[in-house]
Amino acid sequence: MRRRELRALTAEESEKLTRLSRSQTAAHRLVRRATTILKVAEGQPFEVIAKTVKCSADRVSYWVKRFNEQGLEGLEDKPRAGRERLYSQQERGQMIALARTHPDGLGLAFGRWTLSRLTEYINRQLGITISRAQLGRVLDAEGLRWYQEKTYFTERPDPQFAEKRGP
Repeated sequence: MRRRELRALTAEESEKLTRLSRSQTAAHRLVRRATTILKVAEGQPFEVIAKTVKCSADRVSYWVKRFNEQGLEGLEDKPRAGRERLYSQQERGQMIALARTHPDGLGLAFGRWTLSRLTEYINRQLGITISRAQLGRVLDAEGLRWYQEKTYFTERPDPQFAEKRGP
């Protein structure tokens, strides 16, 4: 492990780091990183800091390097690799707008959307290929919830049902 020297902190950086290290609402990882930088600035050994913030001395060195290079922005997470979104904002907007419309207003024979009917309509009419599960996730992210239809039991249409059923 190579011990890195911390560059001099500006008054503004020192103030922001202090505020961040005491924060009750900031992400825990940012609070730990700010605490790490402040303790390095105080001159504490990397091993002691590592025990305090529950990480390795190499990780302390890593955050010092990032802070030296990028300042406060270096304490933020880097963008991670990952798959691009499958659907553009425009396509998502079309799906959400459709989910909020009444099917009978589109000339359809039913009065409410089910997730299956909505998926079928989006696939055929809008030309957006999407599965039922994925559509559910898109709508859930927007705050729209879909529930299973409930079946309510009432009296049987057969007036002799009770007699036929037996005791």
